[in-house]
Amino acid sequence: MAITKVLIANRGEIALRIHRACHEMGIQTVAVHSTADADAMHVRLADQSVCIGPPAASESYLNIPNIIAAAEISGADAVHPGYGFLSENALFAEIVESHNLIWIGPKPEHIRTMGDKIEAKTTAAKLGLPLVPGSPGPLTSLDEAKEIAAKIGYPVLIKAASGGGGRGMKVVPDESQLETLMAQAGSEAKAAFGDATVYMEKYLADPRHIEFQVFGDGNGNAIHVGERDCSLQRRHQKVLEEAPSPVLTHAQRTEMGDIVARAMADMGYRGAGTIEFLYENGEFY
Repeated sequence: MAITKVLIANRGEIALRIHRACHEMGIQTVAVHSTADADAMHVRLADQSVCIGPPAASESYLNIPNIIAAAEISGADAVHPGYGFLSENALFAEIVESHNLIWIGPKPEHIRTMGDKIEAKTTAAKLGLPLVPGSPGPLTSLDEAKEIAAKIGYPVLIKAASGGGGRGMKVVPDESQLETLMAQAGSEAKAAFGDATVYMEKYLADPRHIEFQVFGDGNGNAIHVGERDCSLQRRHQKVLEEAPSPVLTHAQRTEMGDIVARAMADMGYRGAGTIEFLYENGEFY
């Protein structure tokens, strides 16, 4: 089915980029906006616009019924979520598709899988991707955590299963601090993401953070377009991205690129995405 009109479920610079791409392809755009953004650039440039609520994002840009209504009112045949807001909301993707609209993004089941780090690791292992040694699933008890930590060796890292940005993440230097830091990580995760589930990984002291960019058509075909080195970070937040990575050889780039492309093809992945690795002493995790 050819796309003729796209509703952009976002705002600002993100919406402007999507509008420009659609304009270059001869596709009409529909801007949704809060009352506060009625005169915003993305609204003025779009072919159509629909107000979806008051200034608060929870009542406008995160208001799924209003966005769906806007798509139906405007006659849009596709929805592009951009990034942020509802872009990683599997339920929203499912609702869009249930209204016979094209969802421009990963399949809902893949959004749901990759939104849970434990499920994502399990899936990655099945696809043959290298992983950091750690717990096979969520930590269910202190005794289990002690057993796994002893096996992989201290220091270890306790991580939240949901969310990101370094919240719900604690480095445990030895067993005497495991109980306290595990509880703190769970509490932070609960406060930030509404989910106290945590898991464990071996702590790598000074790794490079490498991300491969992938594109899949959802029908068993996928490619990669190289990698970015995102090692320069502050509080686990990326500050600078460098492409290509200065530490990888051509052979490593080719090998890992082929691995990630094959994994995404096997998964039936649709859309753009990144596969992230830690790289230390010549090994990918």
